[in-house]
Amino acid sequence: MEVNEILGNAKEQMEKSLDASKSRMEKIRTGRASAALVDSVRVDYYGTMSPLSQVAGVSVPDAGTIVIQPWDATTLPLIEKAIQQADLGFNPQNDGNIIRIHVPPLTEDRRIEFVKMTKKLAEEGKVGVRNVRRDMMDAIKKSEKDKDISEDEKKRGEDEIQKITNDYIKKIDDILNAKEKELMDD
Repeated sequence: MEVNEILGNAKEQMEKSLDASKSRMEKIRTGRASAALVDSVRVDYYGTMSPLSQVAGVSVPDAGTIVIQPWDATTLPLIEKAIQQADLGFNPQNDGNIIRIHVPPLTEDRRIEFVKMTKKLAEEGKVGVRNVRRDMMDAIKKSEKDKDISEDEKKRGEDEIQKITNDYIKKIDDILNAKEKELMDD
């Protein structure tokens, strides 16, 4: 396998690891309402578990409220039940037309707990990036052993993979720092 092909695979897989970490961290509540807080909710819509966004419009009119407007009014009780079962810590209020979710402000203890959770998710993302680095380093060593690439290409490839790894680790740290600031500054 060519070095550039290995480097391309490394970037692609590390990007996936970064995206997964970012999306998991976005779901952590910051005391502010966000449509991302209900992204994981699945509604039993005519026997099919559908994402909330496919059966209703989700909006955030202010920092403390999420409003869910179903496309089909008959799904209102199903959506309410799905939110309760999702165990997000919210108490949805159904007024017959829409569902309102009031997002309570976070306590200091809860903020600290969420920061710890965010750090754990970031570390999992970094481990994913490092695993990709290890696999790609092995692929480079194998290519050199199989005489597909020269020793110089191997060295260049290893250096490049380390640079890419450092870049993705920094991106995860940046996301972590931003989320931590967001959690503690509210």
